[in-house]
Amino acid sequence: MISRLAPTKEENSWILYDAANSAFVLVMVTAILPIYFKEVISAGVPDAVSTSNWAFGNSIASFMLALLAPVLGTMADYRGYKKPFFLSFLTAGLLFTVALVFPVPGQWRLCLALYIFARVGWSGANLFYDAFLVDVTTRQRMDRISARGFAVGYIGSVIPFAIIVALILNAGIENGLPPATTRLGFVIVAAWWLCFSIPAAAHLRQNYYIPPSPRPFAESFKRLAATFANIREHRQVFMFLAAYFFYIDGVGTIISMATAYGHDLGFKAGLLITVILFIQIVAFPFTLLYGRLAAQFGARTMIMLGISVYILVTLMSFSLPFIGSYGLRLALFWIIALLVASSMGGIQALSRSYFGKLIPPENSAEFFGFYNVCGRFAAIAGPLLLGVVGRMAGDTRWGILAVVVLFIIGAWLLKRVDS
Repeated sequence: MISRLAPTKEENSWILYDAANSAFVLVMVTAILPIYFKEVISAGVPDAVSTSNWAFGNSIASFMLALLAPVLGTMADYRGYKKPFFLSFLTAGLLFTVALVFPVPGQWRLCLALYIFARVGWSGANLFYDAFLVDVTTRQRMDRISARGFAVGYIGSVIPFAIIVALILNAGIENGLPPATTRLGFVIVAAWWLCFSIPAAAHLRQNYYIPPSPRPFAESFKRLAATFANIREHRQVFMFLAAYFFYIDGVGTIISMATAYGHDLGFKAGLLITVILFIQIVAFPFTLLYGRLAAQFGARTMIMLGISVYILVTLMSFSLPFIGSYGLRLALFWIIALLVASSMGGIQALSRSYFGKLIPPENSAEFFGFYNVCGRFAAIAGPLLLGVVGRMAGDTRWGILAVVVLFIIGAWLLKRVDS
């Protein structure tokens, strides 16, 4: 007899896609590619400049999807549209990820361009993947299923990451990341992403939708206008989105800029990769714990806890350069890593499920389009803020300090959303 809590085939297929796409985040956004971009592709470029370039690249990718997400999400709510959009962006993300093997040292602009399109593909597929949450599970199970997705994603991403790290270490990192081996790692990411996307491609079904339209593109704009015209009917949704915009901005900035900042502080590539691996493994049980605690204390309370942890992380990160002893600085760096691991998955998983319970299921793609717009514009603002402040001050730590404001505003707005 199957347990009432055992995931269904559709839920498992949806959960597995988190394992598929998380490898891209870990290797291409967080750990390997940022270091490769700074050490190899941007060789000879000052640290503050290359870090700012990486931040600007992340901002541009987010801006591109933010322009597309509302209309694409609204169109995807028509019957039979959600999965084709999902598969199209998935394919684009895979192709541009593989294309990142081609840039050579000095071609940092080409590398950034390919990365931008790869990240747009990844983000676009995620928009429709998130919107499938209302199709694959019930309202009562959303927190736990969403948390399982993120938890499995952390463990699933560790496997290709560990393989890539083993190959890199075997090739030797005395002179930085080995270019040929690192590029092979990008192919491994694409292969992993493709393989674990197959269950989602086979089993996800659009159970909630609106009737098809003979003019879906034009009608999508009308539906968007109607949604904004009736914004009072969805006050709690848009209040949450305002809060989400700010606090997820801070979370995304920490994730995408952590290794570049660590590199500026003098931590070697081997240490940074080890810390990232530690975070992925430790995040697995903590994400499941957040899902369980949400059933007892509520998703909003647990999100607030996660925001509080990230405020502490940001302040500790700012203080790192002021510590003269390398040993103490390294110890604090590991404590920061543990704190990030404790809340990184929980805050993202519960934000997704909390939002899923606020919206009408038949318009899930439209509203998750807004959700992703907030996430994408937030991902523009945070790295851009860090990059501009860091460039102006000539020191990235001042950009890190500016990020704490985003968490404070997000927490203040979230308190005004009905739990």
